[in-house]
Amino acid sequence: MASLSQWVQGARPRTLPAAFAPVAAGTGAAVWQLGNVHGDVDWALVAPRALLALAVSFCLQIGVNYANDYSDGIRGTDDDRVGPFRLTGSRAAAPATVKRAAILSLALGGLFGLALIALAQIWWALAVGAAAIAAAWFYTGGKKPYGYLGLGELFVFVFFGLVAVNGTAYAITLQPSWAALLASIAIGLLAVALMLTNNLRDIPTDVLAGKRTLAVRLGERGTRLLYAATLLVPFALMVPVIVAQLPAALVLLALPLAIGPVRSVLGGAQGRDLIPVLGATGRLELVYSVLLLIGLIL
Repeated sequence: MASLSQWVQGARPRTLPAAFAPVAAGTGAAVWQLGNVHGDVDWALVAPRALLALAVSFCLQIGVNYANDYSDGIRGTDDDRVGPFRLTGSRAAAPATVKRAAILSLALGGLFGLALIALAQIWWALAVGAAAIAAAWFYTGGKKPYGYLGLGELFVFVFFGLVAVNGTAYAITLQPSWAALLASIAIGLLAVALMLTNNLRDIPTDVLAGKRTLAVRLGERGTRLLYAATLLVPFALMVPVIVAQLPAALVLLALPLAIGPVRSVLGGAQGRDLIPVLGATGRLELVYSVLLLIGLIL
């Protein structure tokens, strides 16, 4: 039976910034828009919607991590792991137990999402929520998982970037926002960087398992160059936001955090040497989103 510590490791805490960041960025964009339109911000409206969006995002991130653990584990993809601990592949937990944990996490995310939809009265978003839950499961689940076809990064960009940031902002303001759109592209790219780090590390084992991730398709050189771009382009995307809202320049303070991981990846780091890069990438996304949130609220 897996210990509590092992379940926490199985939830992959280094990836959780990808759940926090889009909600922080979306909330910042929403607050900035409300301030421009109304002159003040009703925090009694903003806070509960932002917190519900955060609960949705965390539950879906943990759910997709457990679902990935289960699906890769029963396929044998994780039998020879280089990366962080896996519950199913290590035999620490029964596959059925990990599957139930994934379903429970995704179901909780769905319930929090339903509460947010009801609060904001945006019932059409039920379809978006259902698509997000399906994307979480079928990343490595089902007969033809899209993660094995090299589409994982695209879906991460869409759901942990475009959908999560714009969805959070829209649930608060009920209006689209160009600032939220730019922020969603930036956060989506940083989320892609997290996945690229994992998939770059796992190229040798994924090739043997027949898992054709984007990293496998691009090869090491292409993946390393793409990783560098996903860390640096988000800062360029903020230039129009900074022009409109000067305090948003705070986000540039996160730029030094990109130097270390970019240098490591472009320098040829492999295997276990990429595990610290994963943590550094997560910290960059977290700090980036928090500084953007503060810069847009000021």
